[in-house]
Amino acid sequence: MIKEWNLLRVVACLSIVFLHSTTQTARVVGYPQIEHYQLFRVFLTYATPTFIVLSVIILANRYPDGLPKGFWSGRFKWILAPFLFFGVIDALVAKHFNPNVMLELKIFDNIVTGKFVGWFIIVIFQFYLLHYIITKFKISLTWLFPISIGVMMWYSTVINNPSAFMEGYSHMLKLPFLAWFGYFTSAFIIGKHYKVIAEKLYKFRWLTLVYLAVSLFMVYLSYESGITIVNSRRLDLFPLVLSVSAVVLAWGQVIPKSKIINLISNYSFGIYLLHWQILRFTAPYVANYFEHTSTRVFALFFVTLLLSLAIIKLISLVPMGEFIIGKVKKKKAPKVVEVRSLRTSA
Repeated sequence: MIKEWNLLRVVACLSIVFLHSTTQTARVVGYPQIEHYQLFRVFLTYATPTFIVLSVIILANRYPDGLPKGFWSGRFKWILAPFLFFGVIDALVAKHFNPNVMLELKIFDNIVTGKFVGWFIIVIFQFYLLHYIITKFKISLTWLFPISIGVMMWYSTVINNPSAFMEGYSHMLKLPFLAWFGYFTSAFIIGKHYKVIAEKLYKFRWLTLVYLAVSLFMVYLSYESGITIVNSRRLDLFPLVLSVSAVVLAWGQVIPKSKIINLISNYSFGIYLLHWQILRFTAPYVANYFEHTSTRVFALFFVTLLLSLAIIKLISLVPMGEFIIGKVKKKKAPKVVEVRSLRTSA
């Protein structure tokens, strides 16, 4: 795995855990009266689209001409199965905290309508199919890219103004690939031509910081204009997602390999699915133990991350554990060389 890909996955993963730490802390003690607290949370919503972008970059880089044999079976085992498992777990946890929850309906909503933290996996599978279609019919990205941007912009106006008949199910509007179409084509181009693009990003890595500053300022202006909603469906996140990706992919080539980065990257899928449930149980204890918002959020973040790593490690040791938390790369046991002494007879 290319090291800057691991770094980008880690940055996105930790940002998601941190964002949800602010969410759960606020649910326990209320949102603090801190200037730009919500704006900071808006910035962090770049993380989930970045996960999607990285998935497509890797996909397009590895399989630029078509999906290999066995591709779908692997994705069903290591991605869809954990999605289904945690869809049920999320419903059980919801039932635990609220006995009035209808368990069967909640499971249905989670798995079919994506009404839990794992919803993005439904989008990923649509991208797998879209990748198959593009490579199968050799569709040119030269004209698909601008069309995808236009379609995404149009669709974003639709999902941000849902009609009355979608009441209770407006969350489903983010599931069609149309909401993320521009992310897909951008990531496909990056992945397919990654070697050339990576060289350019490295050469002009200082400019990526300028791009990041500009994209952050754009989100700030949008926020100040009254668009304060905290979710990853904001259209102004598109430049921010690409700029953060550019910065990490550029500067990640400079940063040396790190065991902790590789570890978190390896566990990132499991962390994404598991952390929300841990937050729901630990947030009341952590939030009430500390007095200040910053210490509450940081403490909850670190507790959740450490517990996630520990639980994923334990599950990975269990037979069939990969169907629960996804495929976790295990260290190969060092080869034991048996040294035998040779005896010579006198």
